[in-house]
Amino acid sequence: MSTSEVDRRIRELRPPKPFVDPWTAHGTVIDDERRPDGKVERALTVFLSGAECPFTCSFCDLWRYTIDGPTPPGALTRQLATVIGALAANDRPDRLKLYNASNFFDQRAVPAEDVIGIAKLAAPFAGVTVESHANTIGPRALDFARSINGQLEIAAGLETVNPAAIAHLNKRLDLSRFDRAAQFLRDNAIDLRVFVLLGVPFVPDGESVEWTVRTVEYAVARGAAMVAIIPVRGGNGEMERLRSLGQFVPPTLRQLEDALDRCLTSGDAVVTVDLWDVHQLAACERCRAARVERLQRINVSGRAEARVDCRECAGE
Repeated sequence: MSTSEVDRRIRELRPPKPFVDPWTAHGTVIDDERRPDGKVERALTVFLSGAECPFTCSFCDLWRYTIDGPTPPGALTRQLATVIGALAANDRPDRLKLYNASNFFDQRAVPAEDVIGIAKLAAPFAGVTVESHANTIGPRALDFARSINGQLEIAAGLETVNPAAIAHLNKRLDLSRFDRAAQFLRDNAIDLRVFVLLGVPFVPDGESVEWTVRTVEYAVARGAAMVAIIPVRGGNGEMERLRSLGQFVPPTLRQLEDALDRCLTSGDAVVTVDLWDVHQLAACERCRAARVERLQRINVSGRAEARVDCRECAGE
């Protein structure tokens, strides 16, 4: 099956896309985030509304937060200005994280005039994080890094280093391309944050944690200072198709705990777990809340903690 045919199948399986207003950010979060130097900074994450990513990854559910067609020029700048304008005068976070469910350096998603406007709005922040597919990391990233006052960090999805799974994710990324992007960032003093998946389709369930740990190690070896482990979520249609074929097993809370505990000694890098929609992960309902709270604490502290003792599930 050709790439275009795979794209079409994935898109046809999707449920209806909710309405997204291109002039309004669809969410914001302010939270504490541990950095490689051991400091804990306050980060403002803005979920911008704009054009969909063109890569059509099989596991992606972020398309539901995008619009049809290109981002209107000026829309992202207005979204960000509105969010920053609503902050209390004495409450300025250290870091600005801009997640647009696409690629910041794709001009269809982030028009040139918005790059300029965003750079101006980002001036008060010591650090700025944007997201990008490794394939779109290049000269535009360097230009943006030079246009902001703070230190630029680019978040890129590596997902997995499992050779069988890579071929089926429809991400159009191989390890050599990721390596070149990571080297480009190192050469230009731009920080690298990496997204790694837990529960990757086509990885046997019994090997899921092991391949997640290997992928984290791979990212750190190539200069990633921040790594986020993200459990694969269902709901996009394609994951349900793969599950029916026995090629995808949803990850569990226990596996997420195992992955994080094994990665807490990854050198100077900060490894955390993404707890968005963590309630969807299979787990004992008696101890779920305490286990999630433990993960939240470790995300910020980086210190190992004893597992929650639950007689009812006995470690599942």
